[in-house]
Amino acid sequence: MINRRALLTGLGSFLPLTLAACSTPSDFLMPAASHAPEQPEFPPHVRTMYRALPDEKFPVPAVNLESLDPNFVRKVVAYPTPEKPGSVIVDTATCYLYHVNDNGTAVRYGVGIGAAGFEWSGRAHIAYKREWPVWTPPAEMIKRQPELEKWRRGMPPGIDNPLGARSLYIHQANRDTLYRIHGTGEAHTIGKAVSSGCVRLLHQDIIDLHQRVRSGSTLVVMSSAVV
Repeated sequence: MINRRALLTGLGSFLPLTLAACSTPSDFLMPAASHAPEQPEFPPHVRTMYRALPDEKFPVPAVNLESLDPNFVRKVVAYPTPEKPGSVIVDTATCYLYHVNDNGTAVRYGVGIGAAGFEWSGRAHIAYKREWPVWTPPAEMIKRQPELEKWRRGMPPGIDNPLGARSLYIHQANRDTLYRIHGTGEAHTIGKAVSSGCVRLLHQDIIDLHQRVRSGSTLVVMSSAVV
């Protein structure tokens, strides 16, 4: 279970033991030749899924698919689990988030997780969710990064806001863990351990998840690849 003291100490980071596991093999291999790497081909339905969303309150640009590992494209997968339908499961070892369906499947999303810090796993719940949320950096983060002082009372929503298009707020019992599941426009960070402790999805994916998940839903964060 999440230790409150450890949580506040490690607010700016998340799961150091999964750094290698959440990085793609190309991060550790020297290129065999000097030519540019071949770009993956994405089928039309994927390009449609990650298209620009001009009708959002703040228009969302199309995902830069050249920066997205195809393994982290949103898809429905077989996913038997004892967790109830509607539950959200974050598998930090594989950098996947699952929203459990009622037929032995789940919608699987690629995620970015926290960079160096401490490991935590356990059960919590999605207390509530917000569209185009205000971001308020915690006091500990402002202390580490004084340039954030101007946002102490909150950064207005927008495409450049760190929480992105949507945010799900994680509580344990009646306490805010200070962690969020939120949006990002940085496709190259999906599948890697790079965030400040939260779980990030592409804007298009967090919008999709936000529509599916209900406030009060169970959240399971695990560090192994098996439920």
